[in-house]
Amino acid sequence: MRTIRDADLTGKRVLMRVDFNVPMDDEGHITDDARIVAALPTIKYILDQGGQLILMSHLGRPKGKRNEKLSLRPVAKHLEKLLNEPVQMADDCIGPAVHEALDHLNSGQILMLENVRFYPEEEKNDPSFAESLAMLADIYVNDAFGTAHRAHASTAGVADFLPTYAGFLLEKEVQMLRQVLENPGSPKIAIMGGAKIKDKLGLVKNFLNKMDVLLLGGGMANTFLKASGIDIGKSLYEPELIDQAREILQMAAEQQKEIILPVDVVVTAEIADGAEGQIVNVHEVPEDQMIVDIGPETVAIFSQKIATAQTIIWNGPLGVYEQAAFARGTQEVAKAIAKAQAISVIGGGDSAAAIHDLGLEKEVTHISTGGGATLEFLEGIELPGVKVCES
Repeated sequence: MRTIRDADLTGKRVLMRVDFNVPMDDEGHITDDARIVAALPTIKYILDQGGQLILMSHLGRPKGKRNEKLSLRPVAKHLEKLLNEPVQMADDCIGPAVHEALDHLNSGQILMLENVRFYPEEEKNDPSFAESLAMLADIYVNDAFGTAHRAHASTAGVADFLPTYAGFLLEKEVQMLRQVLENPGSPKIAIMGGAKIKDKLGLVKNFLNKMDVLLLGGGMANTFLKASGIDIGKSLYEPELIDQAREILQMAAEQQKEIILPVDVVVTAEIADGAEGQIVNVHEVPEDQMIVDIGPETVAIFSQKIATAQTIIWNGPLGVYEQAAFARGTQEVAKAIAKAQAISVIGGGDSAAAIHDLGLEKEVTHISTGGGATLEFLEGIELPGVKVCES
């Protein structure tokens, strides 16, 4: 992979794709700046090397139309505070006004372009739009791993017109994910949760080939429990995927790989504020109740497996994590991962949130910023935004 260490940045205009698609409240205040903070090492390096830095990102889903509520101006102001350096803001991402702003940009300074998704050509990876972006700069740097699975103009198309390099964040993400997939220490454990398995079937199959043990919880586990002939009451599951779940369980048995499902669960009649759950054996789920968390016996089994691991990948909560009463299983597994003497990679918003909420960031090896990009990479799919940085 070509990285910015391989490029001469002095006096060059550097067009850098970042993932500044950050959550905001109704007043336009940023509520979580983790994605901005993650890009700071690359930003500072380019500025220190004397580059003229042009930042581009999307924010939200404006659907190809200008929407002032999705302007990147608040992000530019926030970045100014983090850097303690001025960040100029363009009114557009292409066109004469942007070129005029660049005429006044000096080495070691930053210009942030307006939301690239204000143009429908961005998501269509339109070559003319990509070329218009490329005309702003001498070098293209991709540091937006969170959008690396999208073949958009600003993530992949620009690379057809400019020398292309990876930033430090993209480089780190790829290195860590490759390490846990290609050179892992054994035992290798994947922990998977979340509401659905539809988007993760390929990932489960890939993990079956790459890992030794799969620990399943959350809504994902319900479909596998149902496929195993267990009555799960009113629990969320995907009936159309029962046959595929059975096939995966059969594949695991043939390959002598372990898929461990919950043995006890927390159930409730409804998911609502103030709702209480009760712990039952997985074979005793009442027909009018639904599974909302893994139980303490399952937590103990999962924790025991985690304690022996040399490599751990975790994606997805193991219960209805947004409800405090049903977050215990996810939290206990997070603590077990933090204690383990293993290389641990955390992917997925809720999994990362659990680590953050418990203050365990320094106890795990890597928290991925990728979301969908992380899942596709782990599934073995080639990411367009990564490919353009490779020789």
